[in-house]
Amino acid sequence: MNIRKVINITVSRPAMEGAGVRLHRAFGFGDTKATDPFLLLDDFRGDRPGDYMSGFPWHPHRGIETITYMLEGEVEHSDSIGNSGVIGAGDVQWMTAGSGIIHQEMPKESKNGRMGGFQLWANLPAKNKMSAPKYRGLTSKNIPSVKDDSGEVKIICGEYKGVKGPVRDIAIEPEYFDVKLKAGGKFEHLVADRHNCFAYIYGGEASFGGEKADNRSLVYFGDTGTLSVVAGEEGASFILISGKPLKEPVAWYGPIVMNTEEELETAFKEYENGTFIKKQ
Repeated sequence: MNIRKVINITVSRPAMEGAGVRLHRAFGFGDTKATDPFLLLDDFRGDRPGDYMSGFPWHPHRGIETITYMLEGEVEHSDSIGNSGVIGAGDVQWMTAGSGIIHQEMPKESKNGRMGGFQLWANLPAKNKMSAPKYRGLTSKNIPSVKDDSGEVKIICGEYKGVKGPVRDIAIEPEYFDVKLKAGGKFEHLVADRHNCFAYIYGGEASFGGEKADNRSLVYFGDTGTLSVVAGEEGASFILISGKPLKEPVAWYGPIVMNTEEELETAFKEYENGTFIKKQ
C-alpha cells in the first residue's frame, strides 16, 4: 500500500473575528496553494461565553462557500434574503454565497457554557462565483456514519466504505469526514490522486503515516496514496478534508474572494452603494 506522506504539521494560532470572538485559525489569509480549493479553517471551540457570545454580526460574502460544522452549542443565523434558523450540535450548514449574500451568525449560550465547531471556507470556480446563493442545511440525524471496532466516521461529504455523505454535486469534489478513533484504533482511506488533503485534530493524539499530532494540529498530506492513521492511548478525534485544486488566481479581501483585483473592487463598490445583492 502506498501511504500518503505527511508533508507538514502546523498548530492553529489564536485569532479574533466578528465582534470579538476568540478562536483558533488553522489556516487562512495567506498562500492558498497548499490548501487549494480551501481558503480558511477556523476552530471556534470555547468554554467561556465571553469569548464567543459577541458572534458574527451582519457581514457580506461573495465568491465562496462557507461550511459550518457544530460540535456543541447552537448558532442562530439569518440573512438578507429571508433565510433563518439554528445550527445545533452535530449539524452542518453548507452555504454557497455565490454572487453575494449578507448574513449574521450569533452563538447561543449552552447550559454548560460551552460552544464549538469549525468553519471552513471553500473557493468557488470562476464560472460559479456569480451563481445564485443557496443553503444546504443538515441536521445530525441526516449525516450517515460508519462504525467498526476502531471507532466511527461521520460522512458529511464524499464517500467512505461505500457510504456517501448527503452533500453532493460540489464542483471541487470535496470530502469532509469527522473521525473518532478509540485507543489504538486505525483509519485508512484512499483520497483521490492530486487532491489536496489535510486533517485537523481536535481531541487526543494520533500517528499520521508515522508522524504524531495532537489537539489543534493541522496535518498536511502529499498528493497521492492512502491515508493511514493510528490513534494514541486516549483515542483521537479529527476532521479530514480533501478537494480538487482549482489552480485559479485568487483576489481576496476579508469575506470576498474573486479572481481579479477589478472584480474585488467591483464587489466592495456594490456593497457600499447597495447593489451587492443580485436578483436571480
